[in-house]
Amino acid sequence: MHKGKNFKESTLDAAKAVYDATVLAGEPWIGVVKKGQIFRIEDVEGNQAADTFFYNAHDYEDRYSAQDTIRAQGNIYLTTDTKLLSTEGNVLLTIVADTCGRHDTLGGACAMESNMVRYAIEKRYMHACRQSFVKAVTEYDRNLGKRDIGHNINFFMNVPVTPEGGLKFDDGVSGPGKYVEMRAEMDVLAVISNCPQLNNPCNAYNPTPVRVLIWDGVEG
Repeated sequence: MHKGKNFKESTLDAAKAVYDATVLAGEPWIGVVKKGQIFRIEDVEGNQAADTFFYNAHDYEDRYSAQDTIRAQGNIYLTTDTKLLSTEGNVLLTIVADTCGRHDTLGGACAMESNMVRYAIEKRYMHACRQSFVKAVTEYDRNLGKRDIGHNINFFMNVPVTPEGGLKFDDGVSGPGKYVEMRAEMDVLAVISNCPQLNNPCNAYNPTPVRVLIWDGVEG
C-alpha cells in the first residue's frame, strides 16, 4: 500500500510486550488497557476487519462516541493522531502508529438483522459481530448487555462514502502484518469482535486471525 502522510511505524518490540494474544476469526476479545499503556491490533494475514468498542473502565456509561470523534477531528476516517472521544467528551485513546492508513467508524458492526436485509433471508442465522460483542461484555460483567453496545470502530475495514452520501463495503486496504497502535489516555475496557463476515469483501471472504499486544511503561 502507498505510504501516505498518516502512515507511521511503531518503535516497539513485540518481544517486550506484556500481553500478546491471537484472536481467531469469529471470536471476541475483551480486556482492560491501563492509562499509558500501548494497545496494538495487528491484521495478521491481511484484509481482516477488527470491530472494536471502548468503555471508560471505571464508568461504562462513558463509552466510545463515533459522532464526537468524527466532529472533533473533522474526518470520517481514523488514523495516526486521531483522538478517540467518549460520550462524555473524554479522550479514551490516541492512535500513535498506523501502517494501514485509515479505519472506518461509520459502517457499524454486522448483525443477524443486517445480514438478512443486506444479503438474504437465509443469512440471518450466520454468526455476526453484534453477537460476539454481547457475548464478550456479558461474560466479563453481568451488568453489561446488548444495550451497552454502541457504534463501533472497524479497524482495517474499507467503507468509502459515495458522492450521493451512501456507504460502500469495498475490498480492504490493509495487508498482512499491518497494525494500528493506540495509547490509552485513561483506563479503558476494550472489546473486539474479529469479524466472521463471509458475505462482503471486507476480509476477502476469508476471515483470518488478528493479534492483540499491550506494552507497559510507555511515556505519552
